[in-house]
Amino acid sequence: MNGLSTILILVGLFLLGGIYSFVKQKMPKGLIVLLSIGAAMCLSAGVLRLEMWS
Repeated sequence: MNGLSTILILVGLFLLGGIYSFVKQKMPKGLIVLLSIGAAMCLSAGVLRLEMWS
C-alpha cells in the first residue's frame, strides 16, 4: 500500500513545483488556485494513506 501513497506525495510535490513556476511567470490566479487545491489533496491523501496503513 505504500506505493500509491508515494505516488500521491510525489504528484503533490510536482504540483507544488508547478505552482512556484506559475507564480514566477505571473500566470492567471485561477490556475494557481486550482493547482494549489490539487497539490493539497494529493499530499493529504498520500500522508493519510501512509498513516492509515502504518
